[in-house]
Amino acid sequence: MTSGRTHHPALRTPLLLLVALTLTLSGTTGCSLLTDDGDSDDLEVRARYLMSQTPLVDGHNDLPWQIRKRADGDVTKLDLRQSQPELHTDIPRLRAGGLGAQFWSVFIPTSISGTEAVQTTLEQIDVVHQMARHYPDVFRIALTAKDIERAHERGLIASLIGMEGGHSINGSLQVLRMFYEAGARYMTLTHSKNTPWADSCTDEPKVGGLSPFGEKVVREMNRIGMLVDLSHVSADTMRDALRVSRAPIIFSHSSARAITDHVRDVPDDVLKILSRTDGIVMVTFVPSFVNEEVRIYGELRQAERDRLRTMHPADEQTVTSKLQSWTDQNPRPQATLSDVADHIDHINEVAGIEHIGIGSDFDGISSVPVGLEDVSRFKDLVIELLERGYSNHDVRLILGGNLLRVMKKVERVSSMMRTRP
Repeated sequence: MTSGRTHHPALRTPLLLLVALTLTLSGTTGCSLLTDDGDSDDLEVRARYLMSQTPLVDGHNDLPWQIRKRADGDVTKLDLRQSQPELHTDIPRLRAGGLGAQFWSVFIPTSISGTEAVQTTLEQIDVVHQMARHYPDVFRIALTAKDIERAHERGLIASLIGMEGGHSINGSLQVLRMFYEAGARYMTLTHSKNTPWADSCTDEPKVGGLSPFGEKVVREMNRIGMLVDLSHVSADTMRDALRVSRAPIIFSHSSARAITDHVRDVPDDVLKILSRTDGIVMVTFVPSFVNEEVRIYGELRQAERDRLRTMHPADEQTVTSKLQSWTDQNPRPQATLSDVADHIDHINEVAGIEHIGIGSDFDGISSVPVGLEDVSRFKDLVIELLERGYSNHDVRLILGGNLLRVMKKVERVSSMMRTRP
């Protein structure tokens, strides 16, 4: 872990002045505690200052699917300016948490396929555009790294679109290109099931990583400037994509497999390749991905469910009742904010500080770590990193500096590929 400090300018932008004014009006002496390089004895003040300088970019939030389920995809039917206690996300908590930019997932289930998958994904993309139109003082659509920086300077939350699952393109590079034109800036190559051209980590291997067409998908994503996302793919698919891609890749919401032995996490050998190819892992908050006890508990609970279904094949009500009894007798362990920071520590040790980001998966998960209950708690993770000795420079990289660097390089690679054969 590095601990050196990087000099940063004093408060110069309107956003930084707003932070200082807010701290003063709230009775916090943070403005006087801050030095020119952002140091302070008050870690919350220091965290807020760093978040005002560098946008906190979250790699994955499933709010658009929640809007589809709860409001038929109509943003006007779910008032995000008001508290939404059944969700992890609303505007007051986004502001409280200091979020600077969000990749909104336009997830669709793998049970939707073919042309229906294409249509449903387009409808989900429309939800993100609706959010930006309906709340123009809060969200702004971002297509480039520069767009993220501009939105942050204006106090807006940059809103990016991430496709979760290659099944959305229905095996068509033409569809892939049109999704990019509609605003999608990353695509996860698979979700929970294989595509015909790429293996998922939670399905039986079919092609041994990427098929020849899968390699074409990755190269076309490089050419058009779309981030290749390897969350959800098998380890062999990870290695194939890293070999084929001419641009850095991301894991939008994954953690370190050496800490939690979940197939959704990233093995150390892949982390080492990632460091050589300039990609990032956006560490997730999914409890079973960050805490080994929670992961093992999930396997035991699934085994009990499978056993009960074998015993009662035509009686799902009995299965549900008996599984609840088992759950009552075997309480679920809890992941914590500290577990998430442990994964950041490990990736830092193996790959380096330049290869870490944050990818919560809020509103796509049914449970959360203690201390990271919703989007208002991002700043608490920043405080934890500061307590662990991460420098201001390190924290700014993790917040969003690394993601911005990767995006800019992806954009440069695209520009070169578009102009050269």
